[in-house]
Amino acid sequence: MVSECGQLGEEVTPTLIFDIETIPDTDGLKKLYDLSAETSAQDVANIAFHKRRQHNGSEFLPLHQHRVVAISCALREGDTFKVWTLGVADEPEGQLIQRFFDGIEKYTPNLVSWNGGGFDLPVLHYRGLIHGVAASRYWDMGEDDREFKWNNYISRYHTRHLDLMDLMALYQARANASLDDIARLCGFPGKLGMDGSKVWDAFKQGEIEAIRNYCETDVANTYLVFLRFQLMRGVLNQESYAREIALVRDTLSGYSGEHWREFLQAWDKA
Repeated sequence: MVSECGQLGEEVTPTLIFDIETIPDTDGLKKLYDLSAETSAQDVANIAFHKRRQHNGSEFLPLHQHRVVAISCALREGDTFKVWTLGVADEPEGQLIQRFFDGIEKYTPNLVSWNGGGFDLPVLHYRGLIHGVAASRYWDMGEDDREFKWNNYISRYHTRHLDLMDLMALYQARANASLDDIARLCGFPGKLGMDGSKVWDAFKQGEIEAIRNYCETDVANTYLVFLRFQLMRGVLNQESYAREIALVRDTLSGYSGEHWREFLQAWDKA
């Protein structure tokens, strides 16, 4: 994505920033706990939360028990930048995940995430396995393309997938920071009224579009923090960084969603 002279968009490889939102997989949990088919989704989730709380004091479910309800992306390619959410609101989980890996299959982008190595990708791995998703390019570690032996999506220390949180913490969990904190401290909007802990309640209330919109703002925040990282490491200079920030602002200003209006207002006040 970045050339030696510090200009984004001059090289062939696109950069894809991604984020997912999840809810409890209540259908799967019925199987795991041998619950009757008539058990409501809320009751199933409450049982799972209770069991998890007894086990380790937290209601956060194991990653394979999450169901993906939104995958949002920001793509920087050529002279363009765009943000969108894959599929439609009621798209089956397997198809949604397949869309994500199809994009990798087609474009072989560099991936950027915030905690993608610790959460998003493992969830996509397990859920993709459950649904029979095909993702040969993603899983290539040099068997098909020798370049992938030295730089692939799977290795924690390769850059084909850059988990920015993990890298900034020097791979030490005790040094991890939240995206919201870092974005706001850098002068970016941060989260706007929703976080991952509120997604299940929003889903129960039928607010899937709000979840998808929230996911989009997360990838926008992640990309802005990534640009600051590129400035810090010398890939961008002040001039090229300013151009990239302007491109993001201009792009988001052209979107009609209310969440983007709120995002830009928060950015102005940050």
